[in-house]
Amino acid sequence: MLTRVSQLIMPYIGYVGQKVSPKIKARRADSTLAVIRLFHTVVWAVLAGCIVGLPVVALMNRLDWAAALTFVVFAECGVLVLYEGECPMTLLAARYTDDRADNFDIYLPRWLALRNKAIFGALFIGGEFVVLWCWLA
Repeated sequence: MLTRVSQLIMPYIGYVGQKVSPKIKARRADSTLAVIRLFHTVVWAVLAGCIVGLPVVALMNRLDWAAALTFVVFAECGVLVLYEGECPMTLLAARYTDDRADNFDIYLPRWLALRNKAIFGALFIGGEFVVLWCWLA
């Protein structure tokens, strides 16, 4: 079984010390970039869900959940501060392509990738005002 798997995989990943053709290197880079983009999109979706869900859980009077969602978003903001405003997934994806379109590193429409921080930053601040209003009520 293991021999059969290695026969299927090794032409694509190469053996240690084996010279790999540029075609195979390009295929590896493309598949690695696709995995990075998929993972980045999933992380983005979780964070977007936290931001959109923040006023919902506040209005449900679940301020403990609101605090947890706020913590998740602040943790992401901390990561962005550490990487000087760049997402580490963007920096990782940049290793595998020369493309630098606004959405080269994530499966989002270009217009959304370009305005992502502004849109979700405003939604987050608005959500926090809803949390504050519910907390004081």
